[in-house]
Amino acid sequence: MAPPSSAEIREGDYTKAIYSLIKEQQFKDAILVLEDQLEFHPNSRAALSLLGYCYFYCQDFTNATLAYERLLYLFPKAEEYRLYYAQSLYHACLYNEAMDATCQIENAEFQGKILKLQAAIKNGADELADAKTLVDKCPKDDPDTEINRGCLLYKEGRYDEALQRFNAASQVIGYDPHCSYNMALTHYRLQNIPMAAKHIADIIQNEVSQHPEMGVGVMTEGIELPSVGNTLTLHDTAFIEAFNLKAAFEFDIQNPKGAREALTDMPPRNEDELDAITLHNQAILNMENNPTEGFEKLQFLLSQNPFPPETFQNLLLLYCKYECYDLAADVLADYAHLTYKYLTPFMYDLFDAMITQQTSPEEGYRKLDELSNKTAEALRKLTKQVTESKGVGQDAVASKLCTEYDEMLASKYIPVLMSQAKIFWDKENYAQVEKIFRKSVEFCNEVDVWKLNVAHVIFMQENKFREAASFYEAIVKKSYAHVLDVSAIVLANLCVSYIMTGQNEEAEELMRKIEREEEQVAFDNPEQKLFHLCIVNMVIGTLYCAKGNYDFGISRIIKSLEPYSKKLGTDTWFYAKRCFLSMLEKGAKHTTNVRDNVYQDCIQFLQHCESFGRNVKTLIESPLEDSPLHLGKNTVTYESRLLKSLLLRVLQ
Repeated sequence: MAPPSSAEIREGDYTKAIYSLIKEQQFKDAILVLEDQLEFHPNSRAALSLLGYCYFYCQDFTNATLAYERLLYLFPKAEEYRLYYAQSLYHACLYNEAMDATCQIENAEFQGKILKLQAAIKNGADELADAKTLVDKCPKDDPDTEINRGCLLYKEGRYDEALQRFNAASQVIGYDPHCSYNMALTHYRLQNIPMAAKHIADIIQNEVSQHPEMGVGVMTEGIELPSVGNTLTLHDTAFIEAFNLKAAFEFDIQNPKGAREALTDMPPRNEDELDAITLHNQAILNMENNPTEGFEKLQFLLSQNPFPPETFQNLLLLYCKYECYDLAADVLADYAHLTYKYLTPFMYDLFDAMITQQTSPEEGYRKLDELSNKTAEALRKLTKQVTESKGVGQDAVASKLCTEYDEMLASKYIPVLMSQAKIFWDKENYAQVEKIFRKSVEFCNEVDVWKLNVAHVIFMQENKFREAASFYEAIVKKSYAHVLDVSAIVLANLCVSYIMTGQNEEAEELMRKIEREEEQVAFDNPEQKLFHLCIVNMVIGTLYCAKGNYDFGISRIIKSLEPYSKKLGTDTWFYAKRCFLSMLEKGAKHTTNVRDNVYQDCIQFLQHCESFGRNVKTLIESPLEDSPLHLGKNTVTYESRLLKSLLLRVLQ
C-alpha cells in the first residue's frame, strides 16, 4: 500500500500522519512529507526535529547533522539538539567536529551520555589512550562500560582479554545481538571458527523468529521483495554484521558460493542503502563474475570516509592479479598517506617488487628474493620455537606458534614465491621455475597450491610426465569421490601424462569416472553446462595434433564438443581453434596429409559452431580495457566463419 503524499493529507491531520509513518518506521516517506511542510514553514521546530530524527534512523547522518545544525541556530538554548548534533557528527565520522560539539554541552543531565559518546569518538578516531581514560570514568556497574573496555582491548589485538569482557557483559544483560556479534568477531580473530559460527547462528535464529518481516533469505531463493531500508529495527537485529561475518567464514574455507549466499541472505536493501562493508564484500566475492563492477565498488569505497581498512590492500592485490600494475602504482602514489596506515612494511615491499618487475625483471626479482630470504628465516625461527615449546610440554604455546607459522607461510612466503616463479614462467623458462620451487620444498611440501604449480611446471617441460603425474595424482586423490571439484586442466594434464607414459588404462578409468559424474550432475540439473570431460578430450586431441596426427586429434576435438549447446564455451573454443589453425597452416604448406573426410567433418563442425556460438565470447575482456572489443567479432560465430573460409581456400 502506497504511503500518503502531502497533497493527500487533510489539513489538521499532518501530525497524525507523520507520527503514524514514524511509528511504522517508514522514515523515508515521513521525510518527504516533512520536507514538503518545511517549504511553507522553514523554521518549524517540530518539523525540523522530526526531520533530524528520521534522517538519523535512516542512517543518513549528513542530512541529520544539517537538520540539527539548523535547530541549534534557531534554538541555541535547547541542549538536547546539541547532543543529537554531536551524535550525528560522530556517526558521520566527523570526529573532531563531534568532540567540539560535546564540549559545548553544559547540562549535567547529559553528562553520562556525553562521556560514552566522547569515548566512542576517541575510539573511532583510533585515539585509544584517550578513549580508555574516558571509559574508566564511566560507571563500573554499567554493562556498556564492560563492552567498551572489550572493544578497546579488541582494537589493541588483545582478543582473549576482550572476550572475557564481552562474556562478563553478556552474563549481566543476557542475550543481545550486538554483544553476541562482538563475541563472534573476537572468536573469529582467535581462529575459533566453530564458536564464532555458533554465535552468528544464534543471532540469525533469534532475530529471524522475532522479525520475520525482514525477509532474511528471500533473495537467495530468488524472491524479490522491496527494500527494508536502513531502519532502527535492522540495526538492532545485527543482521548485516552477522551475515558479513558469516560470508568471511565461508570465504576463508574456500567456499565462495556459500559466502555469496550469506550476502544474499541479508534483508533486501537497495544498492544506495548498502553499508561500506557489504559493498566491499560484494566486490570481492563477485570479482570473478563481474570484475569491472568489483573494481568500481572498491574505487568508490576508497573515496569515502571511512572505508573498510581491507579496501586499500585488496584493491592493490586485485590490480596485481589482473596485471594492471600501472594502476596499482597510481593508487600507491595517489594514496601515499594511506600506505603507512593500511599496509604492513612487508605488503608495501611486495607491491613495490611486483610493480618494479614490470620495467626491470632483474631488480624486481632481487627485491622478491630479499623478501623470500627474510620470510624463510622467520619460518625457521618459528619451527625452532615450536620444537622447543613441545619439548618442555607447552602444547598450547606450540599450537599458537603453529598457527602463526601457517599464516606466515600462506600470506607471505607463498605469494613471494609465486611472484618469483611468474617472472620465469612468463619467459617460458620452466627449468628455472622448477629450481625456484625445489628450493622451497623445506616449507611447502605439504601445501596444495605449491604441489599444483610444481606439477604444471614439470608437465610443461614435456620430458618428465611420470613425475608430473605423481604430483597431479596427489591432488586428484584428495577429491576423487567428487572428481568434478578438481580443475578440468588438472584432470586433462593427468590424462596426458598417463598416455605419454603408457598408462592408457589409468587414463581411460579416470575419464570414465569423469563421465559418470557428469551424467549424474546432468540428470540432477539438465541446464548446467559441464566442461570437464570435454576439456580432457580436447587436451588429448591437442596432444595428437601437436604430434602431427590430425586425423585422430581433430576427430577427438569435434566429438568432445557434442552437444554444442552444452559444451561450446570460451575455453573449449580456444583449444579447438588452435588445432584447426595448426592443421590449416600445415595443410597450406603441404607439410601434412589430412584425409578429405576429416576436412568435410571440419566444415560440418564449423557450421554447427556458427549456429550455436552467437552468444559465446571468444575472449573475455580485461575489466579495465580502454577500448572494448567489437561485439560482433568477439563471438564463436564470427571466428567459425573465418575458419571455414580459410578451410575452403585450402581445399581449392
